[in-house]
Amino acid sequence: MTERMSDRELHEECGVFGIFGVKNAASLTYYGLHALQHRGQEGCGIVCADERGALRRVKGNGLVTEVFNEEKLAQLPGDMAIGHVRYTTAGGGGIENIQPFLFRHNSGDFALAHNGNIVNSVPLREYLENRGSLFQSTSDSEILAHLIKKETKFRDRPRIYAIIDALNMLEGAFAFVIMTANRIYACRDKYGLRPLAIGRLGDGWVVSSETCAFDVIGAEYVRDVEPGEIVTIDGKGLRSSDYSKYKRHEMCSMEYIYFARPDSDIEGCNVHAYRKESGRLLWQEAPAEADIVVGVPDSSLSAAMGYAEASGLPYEMGLIKNKYIGRTFIQPTQELREKGVRMKLSAVHTIVKGKRVALIDDSIVRGTTSRRIVTMLKEAGASEVHVRIASPAMISPCFYGVDTSTYDELISARMGVEGVREAIGADSLAFLSPEALYKAGDRKELCTACFTARYPTALYTSVQNANKDGK
Repeated sequence: MTERMSDRELHEECGVFGIFGVKNAASLTYYGLHALQHRGQEGCGIVCADERGALRRVKGNGLVTEVFNEEKLAQLPGDMAIGHVRYTTAGGGGIENIQPFLFRHNSGDFALAHNGNIVNSVPLREYLENRGSLFQSTSDSEILAHLIKKETKFRDRPRIYAIIDALNMLEGAFAFVIMTANRIYACRDKYGLRPLAIGRLGDGWVVSSETCAFDVIGAEYVRDVEPGEIVTIDGKGLRSSDYSKYKRHEMCSMEYIYFARPDSDIEGCNVHAYRKESGRLLWQEAPAEADIVVGVPDSSLSAAMGYAEASGLPYEMGLIKNKYIGRTFIQPTQELREKGVRMKLSAVHTIVKGKRVALIDDSIVRGTTSRRIVTMLKEAGASEVHVRIASPAMISPCFYGVDTSTYDELISARMGVEGVREAIGADSLAFLSPEALYKAGDRKELCTACFTARYPTALYTSVQNANKDGK
């Protein structure tokens, strides 16, 4: 499930949300999904279970506010729901790929939503199709549903056993929420690559890709779903099951660097605090001869604050983001995308004119956006632009759900720091070290595969070939 990169260069896969035992569950899910909108802006959906246990779904293309209104939410009564926001993925466009997926079965209907990427999806799909499975979508998320049904050895045993069997066949990154007529299962991959948190709301429970969604609805954070764990939520409360004894905490470092909202806490570490500390470390590793520090809105502002504090240089708003711009990254032509950057971001001439600017950004992927921003600052009168990146050079594709899909799309996979500096037109360029990523969050484990080419999971030939071919 890997999307072609857009003008802003990086997109996450999706965001998942679930709520149990709370009145007007669909309306609260709407607010939760709105808080997770940054994780996916191309489509969304909600499945709700009514008082009789019947599952109903509303989904569509667009933002949460575009898909849902009072009339649509009124079609989703009940005190239990799950929801999903997503980006369009390669081979994965169309309404049929918008989640949550809803499955009708004589053993009981169920719905599921997924954040992440299954790296052995190709052999699993072939395995299932050879045994009669008919897929409704091209999404790897649907594979879990078929495994749950195909791999049940004893049809009269509780569904949790079928879910355990199915999860043990998956390799890769995932946070799943699965809903039946009377309970929700929250599942996280054994490597801990994708975040999933549990909150309390009155007598009910909430699960979310990020804790920022809890604040919006007034829920209180309880804990994270652990790697290799299935948390069952029903009328009896919470119950924990391990589907795997192999447990790592290889959280995707890009969650801290770029994807997550700064007001979210991931595995006990606040995202803003992490980014700010990474900015401080960036100054220690790569000080710049500059007059002012400017961050690229919005995900780089925290790192820029840390860089400014550590350096003693003034932090200035030399770039302004237009918050009312449409989703220009889906514009089909290069010319429109070029205009989109100017519409989304503008330099403050009075602030940067005649100044040596230390420009802090979170990452460089293709380098096109960095080049445009450097050019914009120099056209606004900046005498020098020294680019500092609050992450290491991105040299390897991600196979776990981030849209860095091929080596060709990664400028740092093709050239060294000096080559990248020339390509983006900066006066100097430096990246944060991989070691600093661990230090910023006081972590012993992280997935840094896109920076180091050290992948925490097994990789499958079909996945690697697809990425090399740009598929």
